[in-house]
Amino acid sequence: MAQIKHVAIIMDGNGRWANQRFRPRIWGHVRGSAVVSEIVQSADELGIKALTLYAFSTENWSRPLEEVSTLFKLLKKFLQKEKQKILANNIKFKVIGDIQNLPVDTLSLIKEIEELTENSNGLNLTFAFSYGGRAEILRAINLFQSSHPGVEMTEADLSSLMYRPEAGDVDLMIRTGGDQRISNFLLWQMAYAELYFTPTKWPDFTAGEFKKIIQNVSSRERRFGNVSVQNGLVDSVERAESNKASFLKGINS
Repeated sequence: MAQIKHVAIIMDGNGRWANQRFRPRIWGHVRGSAVVSEIVQSADELGIKALTLYAFSTENWSRPLEEVSTLFKLLKKFLQKEKQKILANNIKFKVIGDIQNLPVDTLSLIKEIEELTENSNGLNLTFAFSYGGRAEILRAINLFQSSHPGVEMTEADLSSLMYRPEAGDVDLMIRTGGDQRISNFLLWQMAYAELYFTPTKWPDFTAGEFKKIIQNVSSRERRFGNVSVQNGLVDSVERAESNKASFLKGINS
């Protein structure tokens, strides 16, 4: 399973799960929040290096205010409950996205845990909250332009200015709930990601299913544009550049 280093999950289906049981949508989010801890623990045990969870998108602001408020409260409750476990398991925690509109006490708690885990070297756990992939890319471009006026930007420059560059590119994106789209999630980082869509709604998602998905995807051939299996995107890019240089040298000699 070593090739799967960074897993991203769109935790979808909470509201529909609740509606099928004739309960309000917020009940699905409450039940779904209980699954997060189990999946984080499973990812850590499987040796995953980075786990990014899509908790709240920029588009989710259009949902009913009661549902948005519940999601805010669940984030704070999760952090309060899991803080000691995060510290005990040497997890490096971060929240990415436009979180300035979160309640002050929640922001303070996020900052506290981020600072306490800054030097942790275990799982890179990221919550994407009030997050949008296009906005992240635009933010990175604007940051580069403001500090390097007139300089041409490279892929490495852009990657380094993502919210969490240390997490690296996504190897596997899982979406629960049955829909098959990426919904503006980690657009830059998912350029070569394997995609896995499960009909299981998030409140029913288990560590057992998570492990089976990891095993399934680990058996796939990842060629990154080559004709043979590659160790990773970096190796593939290096080989492509080398072959390109040799080809151009040959036709120009």
